Amino acid sequence: MKLSVLANLYGNLSLNEALKKLNALGIESVEIGSGGYPGKAHCDPAVLLKDVDAFRKFQETFRKYDMEICALSTHGNAVHPNKQIAMEYDRDFRNTVLLAEKLGVDTVITFSGCPGDCENSRFPNWVTCPWPEDYLQILEWQWNDVLIPYWKEAAKFAEDHGVSRIAFEMHPGFCVYNPETLLRLRDAVGPVIGANFDPSHLIWQGMDPVAAIRALGDSIYHVHAKDTKIDKYNTAKFGVLDTKHYSDEIHRSWVFRTVGYGNGLEYWRDLISNLRLVGYDRVLSIEHEDSLMSIDEGLEKAVAFLKESMIREPKPGTMSWA
Repeated sequence: MKLSVLANLYGNLSLNEALKKLNALGIESVEIGSGGYPGKAHCDPAVLLKDVDAFRKFQETFRKYDMEICALSTHGNAVHPNKQIAMEYDRDFRNTVLLAEKLGVDTVITFSGCPGDCENSRFPNWVTCPWPEDYLQILEWQWNDVLIPYWKEAAKFAEDHGVSRIAFEMHPGFCVYNPETLLRLRDAVGPVIGANFDPSHLIWQGMDPVAAIRALGDSIYHVHAKDTKIDKYNTAKFGVLDTKHYSDEIHRSWVFRTVGYGNGLEYWRDLISNLRLVGYDRVLSIEHEDSLMSIDEGLEKAVAFLKESMIREPKPGTMSWA
C-alpha cells in the first residue's frame, strides 16, 4: 500500500509547489483533479491533450519529485437533467479518460450521477424511500432508462482507451451511494465499474466500513482516507439526514474529520487490514475536508496517523510458523 493525497487541497498552489510540499511529507503518489467538482487547478485535460510542451512539463514535474499519479479524479454528474450541465461533466470525463490513456493511468474516479424524475426535470432527484410508489417508478426510470445506458456506453469508451477502472465514490445524492447500488451498476455494466471506497460517506449513513469492504471485495479500485465524526447528541435529536451547512459544526449530526479524529487507531487498523483481506493493495489517498483544521495541520496529522496504521510490505505467501 502507498500513501497518496487528492492534490486539489493545494489548488491555490502551482503543481510544482504542491508536489514539493507533498514530497516533503513522504507522500509517494497523488490523485489529481482533472475536472468536475475537484476542478482543474493542476491538470486541464483539454489543454494537456493538445499542447505537447504543456504535457511534457506536466510529466517532468512528477518525475522531479519521484511522484506517481495513481488516479485522475473528475467527480461530476454526467446524467444531470440539465443537458448543458450533463454535457460539461461528460466532456470532462471523456477528456480525463483520454489523458489517463496518454499518461498510462488505469483509474478514473467519478460519481455515478443522479438524473431527475423524468425527461423534463430541472434538478436531480435522489430517491431515499420506496413509498409512496411514485418513488419506485422514478428509480426504475433513472436506472433503466438513463443510468445503465449511459454507463454502458461510457464504460466501453473508457475500456477502448485503456482505462480499466472507473471508480465510483459512493456518495449520498447520487444513484450509487452504498455497496448495494455500486454492485447493482457493476452487474449491469461490467467489471470496469468499481468503488472509490470513501468510508466517511458510509459512516454517517450508519454503515460499518468493514462490512462494506467485505461486501465489495475485489470491486474496490481506490480508497479515500477520510473520517467522519458522529455527534451522538445531535443525531439523537435530528437523525443523520442533515442539511445544515458544513460550517455549522456544533449543530450538525456529523462532520468530516481528518483520519483519527472521527475514529481511532484500532478502527482504522481494522479497516486497513480488511482491505488487505479482500486483496486491495494500491493506495490510501488522503482527502482533506476537516473544517476544524487548516489544510497543513489536517494533512500532517493524517499522514502521521496513516504511516502508523498502513501495511506496506507484500502479504507473505505463508505463515512464518507453518
